[in-house]
Amino acid sequence: MEYLLGIDVGTSSAKAVLMDASGKPVHAVAPEYAFSTPKPNWAESDPSDWWEATVSAIRSVLEVVSADAIAGVGLTGQMHGLVLLDRDGSVLRPCIMWNDQRTAAECGALTRAIGAERVLQLTGNPLLPGFTAPKVVWVRENEPEVYARIARILLPKDYVRYRLSGAYCTDVSDASGMALLDVANRTWSEEMLAGAEIPLAWLPELTESPVASARVSEEGARATGLLAGTPIAAGGGDQAAQAVGCGIVREGVISATLGTSGVIFAHSDSYRVEPEGRLHAFCHAVPGKWHLMGVMLSAAGSYQWYRNTLGGGAGYPELDAEAARAPAGAEGLFFLPYLSGERMPHPDPDARGAFIGLSLRHGREHMTRAVLEGVCYGMRDGLELMRALGLRSKEIIASGGGARSPLWRQMLADTFETCVVTVNATEGAAYGAAVLAGVAAGVYDSVEEACATTVRTTGDTDPGADAAVYRTLYPHYRALYPALRDVFREIAGTVESSV
Repeated sequence: MEYLLGIDVGTSSAKAVLMDASGKPVHAVAPEYAFSTPKPNWAESDPSDWWEATVSAIRSVLEVVSADAIAGVGLTGQMHGLVLLDRDGSVLRPCIMWNDQRTAAECGALTRAIGAERVLQLTGNPLLPGFTAPKVVWVRENEPEVYARIARILLPKDYVRYRLSGAYCTDVSDASGMALLDVANRTWSEEMLAGAEIPLAWLPELTESPVASARVSEEGARATGLLAGTPIAAGGGDQAAQAVGCGIVREGVISATLGTSGVIFAHSDSYRVEPEGRLHAFCHAVPGKWHLMGVMLSAAGSYQWYRNTLGGGAGYPELDAEAARAPAGAEGLFFLPYLSGERMPHPDPDARGAFIGLSLRHGREHMTRAVLEGVCYGMRDGLELMRALGLRSKEIIASGGGARSPLWRQMLADTFETCVVTVNATEGAAYGAAVLAGVAAGVYDSVEEACATTVRTTGDTDPGADAAVYRTLYPHYRALYPALRDVFREIAGTVESSV
């Protein structure tokens, strides 16, 4: 029997999923690693930690099946991260991660130099602090000794590919988040490269996602136990791979992912851009297709923060049970989930999390429910933007760790006023990477055929009586950020000057 291996180089773990050709997950493992926040709004990670965790994950998989049974490997991972290599392929500094917010000034300068409308037209997005291009500019301006030694720029998953194969490659879906791609034409943008003063020679080879862009090298085989020559699919950014794993490969299908970040994702047969750039327009992992995506930076990440800091040692099931005892709307308590700044619909690195409306009546059950509801409201922000562009769906496919919670799924259905369904792809982006590996290895003829073979609906949740409550309260949530925006900016300035 042939097996497919998907690897997700995530924010805090390297998840490996082994599946058979029918789409059944056979084994999953996720060795963890840490990232650091050396200054407010900074987030960095050591690429050697990703590689060590990946090696550990692969060797765990090879305890279940032999290396010669693995037909192909697919890669996915956190987007936007900046990995800098010198001429010898050595890492020059820690990766500046997707949730790092230090480059607001660089984004502004680049936008002024190229023109906001032109940036949006070329890249499908405004220049945001999390994206890769402004991070390169930041290194040039703040770490000139590092900048002078740059020979290659890679994204996180592509660094793991380099260690596996020696190849410098990426795919169009992940490259879309660098702010260096002409997204409509699926090629590097000479205009964006010139504006950021980044040499084309630094960038990896660009392919479509299901292409076998590299093969495991002898060195990679010795490190991992995989067979040399095993094909490696170009893969995709984590959200594009997640979408493939959930079957979001045709227009009229929308998904909501409750991972560390929260993502509303819609397939598009054509390149289209939200007029104000509040949704990302990226190349899809499906060749010749695109997707629109709204990203809030702290979704399940907000719940994790709450559990770790205010949960009193309770686990998620216990906290869910507490939240269920509070009424919908948490008796007027709101939570703004802007713990890492925000991207959608407010691209603001200075935005901050907040509980609003606290009173003596409120207990932990209200606070817990408010956190879950705040994330749902934030996800609806993205869904409303898609609806305004004419993208609609009779059901929303829920995925990610947060979607395992029946309570949270019900809240999503009530907040969206749309049926929420789950599918069998419970292993997230790594599952989608394995599907892409199957196309690259010739197990499937196309991404669409692969999804028809592997993706099945496993449950549905219809909107309930609480939908009317959230319909009433959602406009109040929408009013909170505009009321606090200037305060957030003033607080951020005060904190920055004191550090």
